[in-house]
Amino acid sequence: MTHSDYPLMEVPQNKRRGLLPMAFILLGFTFFTATMWAGGTLGTAFSFSELLLVILVGNFLLGSYASCLALIAYKSGLNSALMGRFCFGEVGSKLSDVILGFTQIGWYAWGTATLAIVLVKVTGIPDAWQTPLMVLFGMAFCITAMVGFRGMDLLSRVAVPVMLIFILISLYTGFVDVGGVSVLFGIEPTQSLSFTAAITIVIGTFVSGATQATNWSRFANSGKVAIWATMAAFFVGNGLMVLTGALGTLIYQQADIVDVMLAQGFLVLAVLMLFLNIWTTQDNTIYNFAVAGCNLLRTDKRRTVTVIGAAIGTVMAVFGMYNFLIPFLVLLGTFIPPIGGVIMADFWLRHKGQYPLLENTQLPAFNWIGLGSYAVASAAAFISPIAPPIVGVLVAFVMYGILLSQLKTKPSRTLHQS
Repeated sequence: MTHSDYPLMEVPQNKRRGLLPMAFILLGFTFFTATMWAGGTLGTAFSFSELLLVILVGNFLLGSYASCLALIAYKSGLNSALMGRFCFGEVGSKLSDVILGFTQIGWYAWGTATLAIVLVKVTGIPDAWQTPLMVLFGMAFCITAMVGFRGMDLLSRVAVPVMLIFILISLYTGFVDVGGVSVLFGIEPTQSLSFTAAITIVIGTFVSGATQATNWSRFANSGKVAIWATMAAFFVGNGLMVLTGALGTLIYQQADIVDVMLAQGFLVLAVLMLFLNIWTTQDNTIYNFAVAGCNLLRTDKRRTVTVIGAAIGTVMAVFGMYNFLIPFLVLLGTFIPPIGGVIMADFWLRHKGQYPLLENTQLPAFNWIGLGSYAVASAAAFISPIAPPIVGVLVAFVMYGILLSQLKTKPSRTLHQS
């Protein structure tokens, strides 16, 4: 189990890590092109002051949600897929494995396609190279994920500081080009979008990743490390990506940092940013898929599952995943957050903040309280006219508590049902 990253068991205390490696990996995860595109949608719909409020509120809610799960991951040493066994049951947890795994494969396909398409556009090479490049990148980006935590940590330690420098250079240049911050505050919105819809977009960009960030926060050596590293990534890091995309749209009519850098004349920086931005998210994404896949198949062959996932994502990229980003974000914002809500309710309300050891616990095939809560919460999020992600989490938590109270289910009885 030395190099498996513990896909089917708790992370031992002697394998826990400190703040810097945790923060670097999670920041590398949240530095992602698609988040900037979402920010571009917001940039034309609000005044600059309103935009800042949307970014602060949306990313604070996202970071708080991720941090709640991060604390549970630290306390239990488990990832979300393994937590799913407690809140959905041995067989029932396969539902969350499929949902979480599918969303990560979707992101992997989108990122792979994005890199190939943008690289062809930037370099001017023939369009016929797009498909071969998708195949090349689709399989190459899983290498650091195959290594595991160590591989992604090393990549992120180099890539995250470099990307931060590139982004700051680009933002400074943008402020100079537009005539200063005061000019930004005077720009009037040209599109219309409600505040709640904007919050949903901000949360939806990375709520799937937030739900599965437990894959790394379970390695934290303290609760504070888990929370601070997660907030750094999902409040500060993701917020910076949304802001960068919004400013790019306001100033250059381009949401993506690569297109903005090209408009600013930074060709070399743009190409480097493109690779680092996509790679540091792709390896995290396919790692997430592998963890969910290991739980689904009950295998500890994480590297094999990683390669299989990369192959599936590559095929999806070749067949046009690039064109489905917005519907995909809506799907994520509706059906992923209730999983986190059920996990939190199960951990705090049913298990009182302490899971039993997974290997010593006989779990039921289905935890109908968890599955029922998830179904009701997903339906509520789907029909909600305001903030579906928030509604999904809150309804899942409350519904779990109601059902638990009504059925008077005790942990000892539930855990040992056949």
